[in-house]
Amino acid sequence: MADTETDTRRLQVANLPPADSGRGLARVPASIMNALGLSDGDVIEIVGKRSTPARAIRPYGDDEGLDIIRLDGLQRANAGVGSGDFVEVNRAVSRPATRVVFAPAQNNVRLQGSSEALKRSFAERPLTAGDTVATAGHQRVNADMPEHVRQLLNAPAFAMQEVRLAVVSTAPRGIVHIDRDTVVELLPEYTEQHGERRADVTYDDLGGMRDTIDALREMVELPLRHPELFQRLGVDPPKGVLLHGPPGTGKTRLARAVANESDAQFFHIAGPEIMGSAYGESEKRLREIFEEASQAAPSIIFIDEIDSIAPKRDQVSGEAEKRLVAQLLTLMDGLEPRQNLVVIAATNRPEAIDEALRRPGRFDREIVVGVPDESGRREILGIHTRGMPLADGVDLDDLARRTYGFVGADLGALTREAALEAVRRIMPEINLADGTIPTEILDRLSVLASDFDNALKRVQPSAMREVMVQVPTIGWDDVGGLDAAAAKLKEGVELPLKHPEAFKRLGIRPAKGFLLYGPPGTGKTLLAKAAARESQANFISIKSSDLLSKWYGESEQQIARLFARARQVAPTVIFIDELDSLVPARGGGFGEPQVTERVVNTILAEMDGLEELQSVVLIGATNRPNLIDPALLRPGRLDELVYVGPPDVAGRRRILAIHAKSMPLAKDVDLETLARRTERFTGADLEDLTRRAGLTALRRDLHGGEVTMADFELALTDTRASVTPEMLAEYERIQDTLKSDAVRPDRGGIGFISPGMLTPREGGKPS
Repeated sequence: MADTETDTRRLQVANLPPADSGRGLARVPASIMNALGLSDGDVIEIVGKRSTPARAIRPYGDDEGLDIIRLDGLQRANAGVGSGDFVEVNRAVSRPATRVVFAPAQNNVRLQGSSEALKRSFAERPLTAGDTVATAGHQRVNADMPEHVRQLLNAPAFAMQEVRLAVVSTAPRGIVHIDRDTVVELLPEYTEQHGERRADVTYDDLGGMRDTIDALREMVELPLRHPELFQRLGVDPPKGVLLHGPPGTGKTRLARAVANESDAQFFHIAGPEIMGSAYGESEKRLREIFEEASQAAPSIIFIDEIDSIAPKRDQVSGEAEKRLVAQLLTLMDGLEPRQNLVVIAATNRPEAIDEALRRPGRFDREIVVGVPDESGRREILGIHTRGMPLADGVDLDDLARRTYGFVGADLGALTREAALEAVRRIMPEINLADGTIPTEILDRLSVLASDFDNALKRVQPSAMREVMVQVPTIGWDDVGGLDAAAAKLKEGVELPLKHPEAFKRLGIRPAKGFLLYGPPGTGKTLLAKAAARESQANFISIKSSDLLSKWYGESEQQIARLFARARQVAPTVIFIDELDSLVPARGGGFGEPQVTERVVNTILAEMDGLEELQSVVLIGATNRPNLIDPALLRPGRLDELVYVGPPDVAGRRRILAIHAKSMPLAKDVDLETLARRTERFTGADLEDLTRRAGLTALRRDLHGGEVTMADFELALTDTRASVTPEMLAEYERIQDTLKSDAVRPDRGGIGFISPGMLTPREGGKPS
């Protein structure tokens, strides 16, 4: 404890990033450390509603000059404070403990473990009775920490999974630390402490949603902890918040963290569980929960899957559902403004909720809990691997880049699968009949990069299971002979997705769509994949057959669903191959509009309707641009029309080099000569040429090691250019028509190109 008043300093609490949480560290301003005579790793006492110890280290570079102390969620709970509150910081002395008793920090958990493992995990960690601590010793240590602090934190952990323990008692009392003479005891079951604040979920357990947490804190935590602010302003605090977003993004976990951080009672309502069989039973259960929450205020009522108990009343036939919706409306209207009770609801189908609930005075704010971006995924991976022994080759940054479209639940499943891979590796060394696993085997257990690679093959992003989402492996280096088209896509797709601030600065909008047209086999799909990969975006590949349905209205719903999913997992590149079959020119049918005409209308509305496309780019590919509806080809929809023609000599040389990269070529193979002799060959033709040359080499000698020039000569006699001179002339005419239409506003667009321009002629057809 501090001896004099001058040793005390008052600081405002801020959140510690998840990467540093669970270690018992506090980031303290350098000025305070100097004033208290502290060095990195010294013990301090943090005094809020109660006292808790920590090891002080210097602040992050961005925090220099700020009078804040960064604490993790466990320390905030131990001190009885929240983010934004003020605490006192004292210099403290930690004494060696003769005895420390731990217990699980949550109900329904039974633990068994050796005291030696616990001693190693908490060695030299300052503790006091009543604290909640975490076993997270395998977490990687930040490079900015002093060497002696890094060594303190590198002790092996108690378990692969992070475990939270309550410090039941210590001898002597006060601030102590565990050394080799300390007797450590682990009680098997949870022991409830009087006045204890729950810390099973805190903001440190939530990654990739900082903006969402800030929005929810001002709506929920502020009114519950400081209702006098709203009383002074003369306004009623918010009554309800609706969280919506794809499944697995952390809506339920977020609500529980807010309840814990605001020190409020938490009442959980699972939608279907509240439904009763008797008349009026469901409404009675709902009233009882609201009454109980009112008496225990401050409290939070969390309604999960609210769409199941509050659907739109005009779309359900059952009277029980209608009465339940009416009861919920009445209860929310009956909440007293200063009752210190907030209702949080979660759903992934906000459009299915009765609209009477979605107004101010009931659910005052709707917060979207979206799919995390790359930095968010990195945070979540850091949280899930907090207690995991990772091998040196595991790169979480690279893993975050590769997990496009993954939500928090998917990343949790990924780390679990990777851990199971590690367990499978050591299974042959374990004798299950013994009942216990030797300590030396547990110490050798670690999760390798290959374990995560294998896990990625089994875990798919849940937000995108209804559509085919890919993580392209094609980069610009894999695309040859299409430099002009690639440059346009880099400028139109990669640049705005990677640097949106540059477009905002100039006050211009990025392109919404691209149409790649040209002969078949020239690499249009390859270009779209490379653009998605290089811009680090999700890639959704759709065929017209996936979207067209015989049922009336189903095709339009599929299109709307596709664009809605793309917005959820943005940045996204939607690639539609053979676009002409999906959006042909309207007006060709008779009588009732054809299904494709309704599809055209839906795509036009999605691309420039009321709901703006943010970080979503549509790329279409076709061999028949003259058949596409002209309304789709104007700026604001498909902004750029990119011709992808057969490659020139240099392009063919590059494509041959790409396809022959892994082929053992003989010294006499001259790719330059082959490139000159393959005029009008497309990328697909050149790939076929190298494949045939390889087959010829196998035919000649099944165990041979090289492909010779003679093999390529023989392959040239078996293959031909799929693009004819007549086809090239027709595409040149289309290009000229597009250019003339662009400068002549009196023309109706490309729709005036005669459909006969691409009629099949002798020698080949564009199909």
